[in-house]
Amino acid sequence: MFGCMTDRRDATEFTRAINDELLALLPFEDRRDFEDAARGLIAPLSGGVLTAEDGRVVWDPDRFAFIDDDAPAPRTVNPSLWRQSQLCSKGGLFKVVDRLYQVRNQDISNLTIVEGDTGIIVFDPLISAECAKAALELYFEHRPRKPVVAVLYSHSHVDHYGGVKGVVSEQDVAAGRVRVIAPAGFLEAAVSENIMAGNVMTRRALYQYGSLLPSDEKGNVGLGLGSAISLGSITLIAPTETVTETGQRLDIDGLTFEFMLAPDTEAPSEMHWFIEELGALTAAENCCHTLHNTYTLRGAQIRDPHAWSHYLGETIERWGAKTEVLYGMHHWPVWGADRAVDLLGKGRDAYGFINDETLRLANHGYGPAEIAEMVRLPDVLDRHWALRGYYGTLNHNVKATYVKYLGWFDGNPATLHPLPPEDGAKKYLEFMGGADAVLEKARTAYEQGEYRWVAEVVNHVVFAEPGNIAARELQADALEQLGYQSEAGTWRNLYLTGAQELRHGTPDIRLPSTASADTIRAMSLDLFFNYLGVRLNGAKAGSAHIVLNWVFTDTGEQVALQLSNGTLSHVLGRTAPAADATITLTRRALDRFILGETTLEDEADSGEVTVTPDVAPLHKVLALLDDFQLFFAIIEP
Repeated sequence: MFGCMTDRRDATEFTRAINDELLALLPFEDRRDFEDAARGLIAPLSGGVLTAEDGRVVWDPDRFAFIDDDAPAPRTVNPSLWRQSQLCSKGGLFKVVDRLYQVRNQDISNLTIVEGDTGIIVFDPLISAECAKAALELYFEHRPRKPVVAVLYSHSHVDHYGGVKGVVSEQDVAAGRVRVIAPAGFLEAAVSENIMAGNVMTRRALYQYGSLLPSDEKGNVGLGLGSAISLGSITLIAPTETVTETGQRLDIDGLTFEFMLAPDTEAPSEMHWFIEELGALTAAENCCHTLHNTYTLRGAQIRDPHAWSHYLGETIERWGAKTEVLYGMHHWPVWGADRAVDLLGKGRDAYGFINDETLRLANHGYGPAEIAEMVRLPDVLDRHWALRGYYGTLNHNVKATYVKYLGWFDGNPATLHPLPPEDGAKKYLEFMGGADAVLEKARTAYEQGEYRWVAEVVNHVVFAEPGNIAARELQADALEQLGYQSEAGTWRNLYLTGAQELRHGTPDIRLPSTASADTIRAMSLDLFFNYLGVRLNGAKAGSAHIVLNWVFTDTGEQVALQLSNGTLSHVLGRTAPAADATITLTRRALDRFILGETTLEDEADSGEVTVTPDVAPLHKVLALLDDFQLFFAIIEP
């Protein structure tokens, strides 16, 4: 629809000047990170492009080959982000210390492997089974082929468990040949985050991760946390053991692991651990070579920077002095207690500062947007490479902290009940003299380098007149320059994806759903029926009143489900005495027809489902469930 518009532009003189300022402000002469990121390399990534069964590209290790170690930053890339991308693109199999290895840049996260006495222990098996399998095969090409005897999930985000079936089979876990160990609350956190708001999170994640952008100096140059996310098969095997308390110790194939729970930090369920025999410490994803997100722009529950700071401090107290290497689930390790404590300590101070400074200024009466412009990290932290805002930024973390404590409302009654964006946009245009007048003034602002203002004001034109080509092009140009200036890979991708969709329209591409088969099967019935409630179209349900009893023959569970007043509610452990229908079934049958693998009729014909006395009430409830379309509009109404 919009393919005739001017495509990507060069960096303007204003963008070049802003990017050049960083070259003087930051210690680019410090090359220790490059030495650490290259240390211990055994072999580069091998095997080429990974594809799914349907031919879709899952992972292309050469996607960022244009990012050369020795090349200066292009004019269209923030030089600090370019440096981070150079570091993140260093992939392959690395020896960290004796018995501990990592495969990096085979996905956004690292696959970490520890050699036990009889087999190997795998930490955080990536997003996709295809990537995890390839990473493990690279390890086996250079180390003895031994069985996987344990898998550890450090926390509940999909890039730390989704590839598990690429390294172990469900049958081996069920047979007790493989232990799967996770922190308390892992399964509920992992499943709920990827299901309840999974569709909208996925759409927004495509912006944050720049998944649909070309990989080049005017497009995606990486995420700051890693190069990219893979797009393969997301799997899940439920934990067989749970770490329930700090200080808990486990012998895992001859090695002594001591654990520390760190809930409500980077993930709702997260843990750190120390391997005594190796002097090896991980703080999971709470200590990386970037400032992280206390709020992720794809959308998620706001994280607690105070807890984050506290747990990094506790990690230092427990293990700092005896740490020989600190390795992460992203990025590269640091060696020696001094370096480890320095990295942990600066992270502790930064997240504590974000929490306390936000609240200090809020108590002076400032709102979130004002505080985000005022707060700067102390100079030592600001110049520390591992706290630059490549993935999370100080700006949006401060806003998130404000919302965590005080909510979305800034206290000004004028912002309490604004018009919806499309309605407000039309009023703005009327007040400002119409689209042509707005665009004329906005072009002048663009020529003066006022890209933030142009993006804000022209957005009203796009929302009032989405077919206005001149407005779309000017908005895209402004967003593009903001992307070129961004030190955060996430902000760059958001800006550039917005520009791309303004120029070419909202795409419609088939992508894997976060509601994968394994995720659906892992849901408790309580979570499952909560998910059905999210999908219920309440307005369409109207005044309908239906009671359904669910009786599961394989698990012995019972559920009474009620539709009333446009809402689904349920009670576990019993059936209702006067139900409109009783569905007797197996859990696997429920999973299959909800996933669309079969129909209710197919399951009834096979004998897996029976409905008495009448199937019509069940069909009526199922007909009221929405299916979510991934590619809804974001940058336009």
